[in-house]
Amino acid sequence: MKKILFQIAFLFFVFQSTKAQEVLRLEDAVQIALKNNYDIRLASTDLKIDEANVGVANAGMLPKVDATFTKNNSIQNSKQTQSNGVERELDNAKNNTTSYGVNLGWTVFDGLKMFARYDQLRSLQKQGETELKLTVMTKVSSVMSSYYDLVQQQHLLKALDTTIVISKQRLKTADNRFIIGKASKLEVLNAQVDLNADISNLLKQKEVFQNAKISFNELLARETDTDFTVVEMGKIDENLQLTELRELVKSQNPELQLALINKKVAESNLKQVKANRYPVVRLNAGYNFNESQSSLGFTSQSTARGLNYGVSASINVFNGFLQHRNEKIAKLQVENSTTLIEQQTKTIDTQLAMAYQTYKTNLELMKLEKENEAIAKRNLEITLDKFKIGTIPTIEFRNAQENYITAIARHTTAKFQAKISEVVLQEITGSIKF
Repeated sequence: MKKILFQIAFLFFVFQSTKAQEVLRLEDAVQIALKNNYDIRLASTDLKIDEANVGVANAGMLPKVDATFTKNNSIQNSKQTQSNGVERELDNAKNNTTSYGVNLGWTVFDGLKMFARYDQLRSLQKQGETELKLTVMTKVSSVMSSYYDLVQQQHLLKALDTTIVISKQRLKTADNRFIIGKASKLEVLNAQVDLNADISNLLKQKEVFQNAKISFNELLARETDTDFTVVEMGKIDENLQLTELRELVKSQNPELQLALINKKVAESNLKQVKANRYPVVRLNAGYNFNESQSSLGFTSQSTARGLNYGVSASINVFNGFLQHRNEKIAKLQVENSTTLIEQQTKTIDTQLAMAYQTYKTNLELMKLEKENEAIAKRNLEITLDKFKIGTIPTIEFRNAQENYITAIARHTTAKFQAKISEVVLQEITGSIKF
């Protein structure tokens, strides 16, 4: 009998399906999510935009070259009175002008504003990288949590399938005892009622499991009716230390890294505002050609071509105290970013401490529930042996059976919660592997 119970406890539930099911491993699920998830795709595109914005040209360090071409024509009735009193008049006089050339403009000094702008663009790129990492880690954490929940639901299905096998054995035993006159019909009916209750619980659990799979497919951004099975969750890391986790937070937590980057962006913005106090020096050069034709006048045609060059400088002397206002606002933004770093650091440390306490508690519960499952299994084995020979009532056997299933469910839930606690700690420390 013990051998039979041992075999029952390790039976795998066979799902009713008309087609072969995909065996979906956690690593595969994560890769599918990384490829298909909409939030990750949007964040990836945003990062590409930030990367494209980083450049010396966008910072204003390079010269600008323009090629120009202009041609104007006019037909006018003209009348001219010269200084000697002679009048000249011509109807439909034609005047044509043509000009073209290449001109260069280059800001060579703007109070180092262009260098601050370039640093800001690089910081914005790092910000995009960190935001993408945060998005990926959040989604991977959701995938892992949902996957482990599916493992838990699948394990509960196996447990319920096991109890149905036991209930069928009980019904068969009760029916045999009734046939030989050692049990009443009431015992058979009770066994049938309990079997039907177990089947009902199994059907409900099937529904929960199928709905969880539909939600998981949605999370992976694939067809919601894709069928699959999951594999058992991996080993839980029981050696995480709070001091080591705190060090990881300082160097890897994406939210804290974003706060630090935002401060750098604010500091670069302050440098750009201060740069407006200094003069702006620009160089200009060009090569141009000009031609004009006139039907009436002292000169009927003229052309000119050649190089022009020069330098210009300007400085803001007074703009209604806007410079002082802009600098004050930029400084306040830097102060705010510093405050946000302190706030974020405190918040994350609190989250970490609470998550670590939950992690330690769940580890203890997992060990306790494992012992309870072993005890409940042994109790059921003894009870079943006694039930076979008719030395215990039906209700006592049913209680032992329900206690065993409950112990399995509690142990499964405890393992799930412990694994989720580990995932939460990895997410906070930014150490989720994907």
